[in-house]
Amino acid sequence: METGAERRLLEIIAGLIAELRPRERGAVTLDSRLERDLGLDSLSRTELLLRIERGFGVSLPEQALVSAETARDLLLLLQHAGPAPAPAPVELQRLTQGTSVAPEEAETLVEVLDWHVSRHPGKLHIHLYGEGAATEDITYLALKQGAQAVAAGLVARGVEPGDAVAIMLPTGKEYLFSFFGVLMAGAVPVPIYPPARSSRNEDHLRRHAGILANCRARLLITVPEAKAVSLLLRAVADSLRGTVTVAELAAHAAPFQPIARAASDLAFLQYTSGSTGDPKGVSLTHANLLANVRAMGKSLQVGGEDVLVSWLPLYHDMGLIGAWLGSLYYAMPLALMSPLAFLVQPARWLWAIHRHRATLSGGPNFAYELCVRRLQDEQLHGLDLSSWRIAFNGAEPVSADTLEAFARRFAPYGLRREAIMPVYGLAECSVALAFPPLQRGPLIDAIEREPFVRGGRCVPAAPGDPSALRMVCCGRPLPGHQIRIVDGSGREVGDRTEGRLEFKGPSATSGYFRNPAQTRKLFHGEWLDSGDFAYVAGGEIYITGRVKEVIIRGGRNIYPYDLEQAAGNIPGIRRGCVAVFGSPDPVSGTERLVVLAETRETDTQARERLIQEINATAVDLLGIAADDVVLAPPHTVLKTSSGKIRRAASREYYERRGTHLRPAPTWLQFLRLAASAALPELRRSLRATLSLLYAAYAWAVMGLIAVPVWGIVAVARRPRFSRSVCHHAAILLTKLTGIRVAATGLENLPRTAHVLISNHASYIDAIALSAVLPPGHRYVFVAKREFAHSWVARSFLEGLEAAFVERFDAKQGVDDVARVEEAARGGASPIFFPEGTFDRQPGLREFRLGAFLTAARTGLPAVPVGIHGARSVLRENTWFPRLGAVAVSVGPPIVPGGSDWSAAVALRDQARSEILRLSGEPDRIA
Repeated sequence: METGAERRLLEIIAGLIAELRPRERGAVTLDSRLERDLGLDSLSRTELLLRIERGFGVSLPEQALVSAETARDLLLLLQHAGPAPAPAPVELQRLTQGTSVAPEEAETLVEVLDWHVSRHPGKLHIHLYGEGAATEDITYLALKQGAQAVAAGLVARGVEPGDAVAIMLPTGKEYLFSFFGVLMAGAVPVPIYPPARSSRNEDHLRRHAGILANCRARLLITVPEAKAVSLLLRAVADSLRGTVTVAELAAHAAPFQPIARAASDLAFLQYTSGSTGDPKGVSLTHANLLANVRAMGKSLQVGGEDVLVSWLPLYHDMGLIGAWLGSLYYAMPLALMSPLAFLVQPARWLWAIHRHRATLSGGPNFAYELCVRRLQDEQLHGLDLSSWRIAFNGAEPVSADTLEAFARRFAPYGLRREAIMPVYGLAECSVALAFPPLQRGPLIDAIEREPFVRGGRCVPAAPGDPSALRMVCCGRPLPGHQIRIVDGSGREVGDRTEGRLEFKGPSATSGYFRNPAQTRKLFHGEWLDSGDFAYVAGGEIYITGRVKEVIIRGGRNIYPYDLEQAAGNIPGIRRGCVAVFGSPDPVSGTERLVVLAETRETDTQARERLIQEINATAVDLLGIAADDVVLAPPHTVLKTSSGKIRRAASREYYERRGTHLRPAPTWLQFLRLAASAALPELRRSLRATLSLLYAAYAWAVMGLIAVPVWGIVAVARRPRFSRSVCHHAAILLTKLTGIRVAATGLENLPRTAHVLISNHASYIDAIALSAVLPPGHRYVFVAKREFAHSWVARSFLEGLEAAFVERFDAKQGVDDVARVEEAARGGASPIFFPEGTFDRQPGLREFRLGAFLTAARTGLPAVPVGIHGARSVLRENTWFPRLGAVAVSVGPPIVPGGSDWSAAVALRDQARSEILRLSGEPDRIA
């Protein structure tokens, strides 16, 4: 088959996709799967075959509707359908625009690099900023060649596939070459952060010894100054053969062929703990990383025309995956500078965005706050940020005040508020988990303080409420990922109720490397515990706080244990009586590092010396001084009965009393803490018990009503009578269970036949519709054919005159829709849930076309219906109902503009837009 035929076929498919989903971007290839990749249901494939036949002047066999799974299959069928006329010439520019710029079939990171090298080896990959004004350009070919040299050196030193190789290097080409060199050698890179000062290398490496021991690192690639401590590290990590520099690895490099790895193999280990006690290495495979990069790209509509600027450290997941690997995958030029360059002169970041006309860039909240507070007008003269279309804010708690201050401060320099995007992610999900819609700008939810503090209820505050808490929206889960919010007993909570955020998806880790105890804590069945508190409102996620005791300061995770131990060793400080915690700072928008230490010293000069020594210790261990050092009398630091530091309680004590800490008697402290802990626990237990009792009661009521109703409907076989029975049974069920169902817009229902179209969020949607729709009208539910395979479901639905539609067999699906059209012409009003299914994630999914073709071909009006609240009452994959309210809103009828395919597509778009408004659901395909 000629290349022209292939191009023509792809053009026809792309044209149909553009009609169905005009906002979707992405190339169509011969290996694109028609249903899974392109989202073509049976009716859409029927239209596609008609267009192919017209476009090529051939007649395709009927089996093409069923047998063709990819565009390549269609091409093979065209070969046997007779000669096709020569396709119309296609302009080169058009082909270039339709050509994929991303390796969609690649299964590993090395395959991604090879894909780019094979197509554009000399294309700029990274514009690297060095010391001062020095810069260096790195192409895809240069990256591969540098990595091959490192890989050859690793193999020559005995590194084998699957071995861990630690990388402790600053931002630079040596880091880039090392990371991919380790991958090419078939090994697993383990990034660890480099020392802030060369004089502290030995101490720094001592603190990383736990990580090296846990991952069984074979080699450590580092700077020359750190090589002297190789013997020390070998004593702790017996697997370590030594330390080596990039220059040594590449010195005698021989020709090297990368060792093949699979998608399921480890790509790298991301350690989330700096503690030597129990390091947690997040295991991430090539499949995990590529799934995350692809999901981010789809959500952000990333393309080769984008440019990214980053100063984020490459040993951190946001800088490594979000910036570097994301730019590598999508062939985006990346302007890369070191974190130190940004911290010393924050203006460098913004001027790099200006200079490169960058479209994507971001950082933690403190970076935006730093720019607001540190940069003067004279440093910004001539700055133009108008190219910046997405400004990520993530990796630490996002401050609403910082978002607004940054938007105001840099609006005169072309920054659009809509570009600012708070995001949410964590290493256990590779890096990203939730993004808000593009070009919306920050969404802030002001909630009442008292209900939130007392019971986790996130009630919208009245405008101008001075005590309101302001929560920042982080959007919706990435494509293919799911999030749920659960209470202390692991049951899902309703909207605007705080709980623990759990997630799952293709980017999620399989666990912590060689740490089964922490892995068991991470997983709750198929769900992973994020360690964060959150709530959902309007289908979007709001992070309220961290369950973990990690302190996030200046974009880095700080773990209290090491500093507590070191400070306790200072003469004059009571050992084991030091608490280190983070306390929110409303001024800086980040966390303050607080050290609360007990001492018996009362002399002023002696106390000042202790404060200085604690700060010096903090700088040595963490690279930063404490924001506040509080010296307190003995028995001030709160502990458990077993002697463990109660950091959360100590933080609360500090925030309540400030630096004037005078401990109450032990017995009084105990009583106060016991009372403060008992009441919330009692409330949680009471809520859990009441929820369990309600669920049991609701199912008992359901059983008492459902059994006789099923018998009447299945035996009577009188649809009109059965619809009336179900109507009154649904009303009785909702009243007895306390589920409030309210309907508006019922006057919009025509008295003659029509096509009713509703969103689908829960199994109780059908109950809600049965309760509010007039029972005398001939409504016919359109159900998936899987229900027909169950005798119980089939007997009931057939008694109601339901129509079954096949979702997976394309030919059968077309025939089933034709029968629905016949029923509609006979006076029935079919009820469609055009999403076809539902899940726990809020949001309106893509609509299948069956309902709209039925309306267009029969000339019947389509009536849009929005259901709101059903998902909170009963979610997918759970049989645990909750009290709630369900609103059913009926919109005005929409008359089809014709009877053909185009009219059906236009009708779908109109109806979907109206259902979005009526249901209040977010748009999952926006």
